[in-house]
Order: sequence, then C-alpha cells, then structure tokens
Amino acid sequence: MHPATRPRILVAGIVVLVASVLAAQVAAHVAGAPVAVGASEPTGTPEEREQTRVDVTRWKDREGWRAGEAKGTTPLPGRAGIIMTYPAGTIDDAESDRTSGLAELPGTTDTWEYATWTTPLTELPFGATELIASWNASTPGQSWLSVDMQGTYGDGTTTPWYTLGHWTDSPDSIDRTSVDGQGDGRSRIDIDTFTIDSPDEPSGGNRGVETGTTTTATGQGEQDGQTFLEAYQLRVTMYRPAGSSTLPRVWMLGAMASDVPARSDVEPSSGGIAWGHELAVPRRSTAPHRDEHPGYRGTQAWSGAAAVTMVMEYFDVVPSRTEMSWIDAGYKDPQVAHAARMTWDHALDGTGNWSFNTAYAASLLGLDAFVTRLGSLDDVEVLIDAGVPVVTSVSFRESELDGSGYSAAGHLMVVTGFTEDGDVVVNDPRALTNASARRVYDRRQFEQVWLRTRRQLAGGEMASGPGGIVYIVKPRELDLPEADTLAADW
Repeated sequence: MHPATRPRILVAGIVVLVASVLAAQVAAHVAGAPVAVGASEPTGTPEEREQTRVDVTRWKDREGWRAGEAKGTTPLPGRAGIIMTYPAGTIDDAESDRTSGLAELPGTTDTWEYATWTTPLTELPFGATELIASWNASTPGQSWLSVDMQGTYGDGTTTPWYTLGHWTDSPDSIDRTSVDGQGDGRSRIDIDTFTIDSPDEPSGGNRGVETGTTTTATGQGEQDGQTFLEAYQLRVTMYRPAGSSTLPRVWMLGAMASDVPARSDVEPSSGGIAWGHELAVPRRSTAPHRDEHPGYRGTQAWSGAAAVTMVMEYFDVVPSRTEMSWIDAGYKDPQVAHAARMTWDHALDGTGNWSFNTAYAASLLGLDAFVTRLGSLDDVEVLIDAGVPVVTSVSFRESELDGSGYSAAGHLMVVTGFTEDGDVVVNDPRALTNASARRVYDRRQFEQVWLRTRRQLAGGEMASGPGGIVYIVKPRELDLPEADTLAADW
C-alpha cells in the first residue's frame, strides 16, 4: 500500500464514529473543578531551581476530554478526540479581535460559528518560566481553530487569555498565524511560547529563526524575585463558516511547561545508551528548493519543514498526490514544499513556529506529535534506542560546531543516532544535497548549542539559545519509554 494512502484508512472509521455520536445527540458539557492556587514562593530549593525542570500534560482520551468544560464540542470514543457538533455562538469579523488580521475568504460570510473546550486548571509541580502548547487536529473545508492559554502567577493573579496561534490544516482557510504584541508587563507571548518577563532583560524580543535576529535570553528562573507560572488553563476554539456542516476535530491538546536556568555552558552527559545505533531516516536538503515558491521565502526558513518531513517519511507518512497537486510535476521532494506551505506562520514569515510544525506532522493522521524539552543527549539516546528520531532546535556560530560550515540563529536538525564513540549523527537540512545531509557532530559541541539558553554573538552581544527544545513525532500506537528525570518529559 502506498504510504500516502495508509493513514487515510482511519478517516472512514472516524466518519462512522461521528455519525453514531451525532445520531445519539451526545452533547457533553462537563466542567472540571478548578483547583485553588494561592500566593506562593518559587517552588523548590535554590539547588533544584538551578536544574532544568519540565512538565508535559496532554489531553487525548475520552476521560481527559470529559474533565474539561465543553461548549458545543462532543467527546468521541477512545482516542478519537472531540468534534464541534453545534455552535456555542457566532462571531463577526468586524466585531472581534479574535479574527483581526486574518485573510478575507472568498465565498464565505463575515460570520463564524464557534465551539470551545477548556482544560481544567492545571497546577504545576514547580514554578515555570515558559510554556509551549501542542495540538493534533483536523480542520476540514474553511474551518480553523485558535489555541489560547491563561496562566496563574504565584500570587494567585492571572494573565489575560493569550492566543498561542490561529491554525488550520487547509490551504483554503485562514492565514495560519501567531499573534504579535501580547503581554501584561509580567509575561508575554513570543511567537509560540508563553514567557515570563525577566526583571533584568527587555521584553518583546523575537526568537532568531534563521534570520540572525538578536533575542532576549530564556531561562531566567534562578533569579531572586522572579515571577513564576504556577498553573494554567488551555482553551481550543473551533470555527467554521456560519451554516456550515463541517466538523473540526481535535484529538490531542497539551502543553509543555518548563523552568530552564540561564546558562551559556552545560555539563556533558555520560551517554552509552544508544552508541553505535543509527536510524535509517530519509535525508532531505533545503538547497534544491532555493528560490522556489517565493511566497514562502524559498529555502531561507525551511529547515523546520525539511526536518519534520524527514521524520514523517521515516514512519511512511507523506502527503497524498492530491494534497500536493498545487506543486508542479517533476518538482524534487515536493513533500518538503508542502510542509513549508502548511507550517508557514504569516506573522513570523517563516516555518519556525514549533507548535505549527508538530500540528502539521499529526494532521496527516496516524502520527502523534508534540513539542517538549529534554535535559541532555542521554534523553535523546533513550528515544533513539526506542526507534524515534528527534528533531532538535540549535543555534550557533560556525566556530562552535566543527564541520557545520555556517552559522545559524535558529535551525532544526534531526538526530538519527550516535557513533560508536558517542558523537551525534544528524540529518542536517542545510546540506547542499540530500546525500550529504548526514553529518557527524562532536557530542560536547552539539550538546552545548542545543541545551544552552544564552549564547554570545560574534560582536559580543548576548542572544538566546533553544534550551533543549525538541519535536517528538511518532506513530500513535508506539508507546514511548518512561522519562525518568526532572529535566525531560514526554
């Protein structure tokens, strides 16, 4: 069976499930009881706060969906998710900033029906400084969704409801976009990331995404007097044109909250878990796409698209020929161009939105995908040993990563394995050809440019580092091994 058609088999089953649910007129409106969060000091001892701490919570089964507050959504059996079954209300483009900046759609009215699902208040086991949401969803026709979050500070006060992204998996719907300019003086949204403002750093910096942008440093959690995120709620709002019968569906919603100490140097990991183990991940270079599809900036911001495509192909999931019909016949590696279009963030003007990349990977069905942080290359080795390639976010000067041949303010590589001596084997999309994308990088150097949160630019200015960000993309039926450290969670 052609890999492009295999995941589509799931659709028929989902249609049957939806039909049975609608026939029975199931409409669940279950409110999870909020948990009180009072004023508190930063969680943990000073020594503990010097360590990376990560917490991942995901809602993905019927029990989880029933724990939240539903307005116009219905949970489906098993892990099939929630669907929009009836409108909780309508919204007019001209009356609300929810749809401000979105593309005008030909053939639709200015009115949208919407339904919402909101998580229970989720307390964190530590005071966090950042949060990144992930979702796996389908938005047929001109439907789309928005993911929002509200945080609770240690003093019991709350943030505004921040928008983490307007998203669709359809080329015929809205412009997929993050939302600029959100903040309350204590926290802000930086593209896809909720970030606590540091008292010692200016707010409003943008992550450098292959543009050389100088950014504010992440990882401020060790500072005295720092504000922390102690709890949060997520909300997904599904939209469709008024009068439409389309059924947007979400089968996973979650978030990774973290506290990463500010650091420009990290202790090397011991390794030995997956040395000599390399996965046969297809290699994809962005070079053949140079100057192609100028609306998506050719190859200037395609490392994320190429990286996520490699892992999807490894698990035999690629877009169908119909989905790629807008790409000229004979185009080399059209799946990379498709990924670039479907992960494009119009506000960012690039493919570097972490949440959009994992949402895209899961949108073709059959895959589970989310963003998290890992604490060391030992964690990556655990996943490689389990047969899961890991997409890593790195930033570096050429002199900091021997053999790279370039500098990158923000770049994605796929870790595919380790040499017998523990060095890191990657597929690097920056290579000139697919064949040359396999690279071996020094373990110590790679761990530094991936895990640090502060880095020095050539001119001496300080910029941010990724702090261990990864994409986990895997088949839904594949269970991951346990994450057994505070610094990693999946």
